[in-house]
Amino acid sequence: MKEIIVRSWNELQEKLFEDSWNESIGRFRSPFVFRGLSNSGYKLNTTLSRLGSNFVSMEHHLIRNFKKYAHNNIVEKDSIWHWLSIAQHHGLPTRLLDWTFSPFVAMHFATAKIERFNLDGVIWMVDFVKAHELLPVELRKALNEEGAAGLTTEILSEIIPSLQDFDSLSDKPFVIFFDPPSMDERIINQYALFSVMSDPKINLCSWLENYPKLVKKIIIPSKLKWEIRDKLDQANITERVLFPGLDGLSLWLKRHYCSFPDKF
Repeated sequence: MKEIIVRSWNELQEKLFEDSWNESIGRFRSPFVFRGLSNSGYKLNTTLSRLGSNFVSMEHHLIRNFKKYAHNNIVEKDSIWHWLSIAQHHGLPTRLLDWTFSPFVAMHFATAKIERFNLDGVIWMVDFVKAHELLPVELRKALNEEGAAGLTTEILSEIIPSLQDFDSLSDKPFVIFFDPPSMDERIINQYALFSVMSDPKINLCSWLENYPKLVKKIIIPSKLKWEIRDKLDQANITERVLFPGLDGLSLWLKRHYCSFPDKF
């Protein structure tokens, strides 16, 4: 796994936009997706896996009860992929992981928590286009027919109607990246997408170790975080924009007017 320690704002931009030229279309269209974390020691752990040793057996019960009590807010005929997206978006532990197509949004999440400015941050980069070359034939065929690099909930629901079907689609573990439905402005403004492993027991970090060319791990030294944070604020990459509403506004103002992160 390629680990890169950046030393400046300019170097960070260079590394995040590296390899973004797409020769086939003559445009700068990066094949990477990004995930920013405030602590470089954090792995790519799902919220489901953090529940404990028997988390796999809990997945069905979590989703069943979420659907049971959320039925007034969601159309019941919606696919499992729509349900999972809604559940993840509202904090239910799932096997999904949040990603973004935007390097700047990932930078925000790596530097948003100023109480962790004493820790190095990290931005994970995964080449989702090459990752999808490893998909089972049914999914690769669907992508080719769609003429797309990424999957959607609609494509997935047609091929994989249940998680049981997903888990049994291939004997070889794989990861998919898919666009969620545009449920609200938060999903849209964060340029968000999800990843999901075909086996909930397998951590994405462990899977990526077998495919080191797919991933880059950009380490942001703690001493660089303040500069990045201030420049992102000036570029309007803030909680006020990424979390529309009064909660996001309050988070932004609380951080923006704090001068002493050790007392935050």
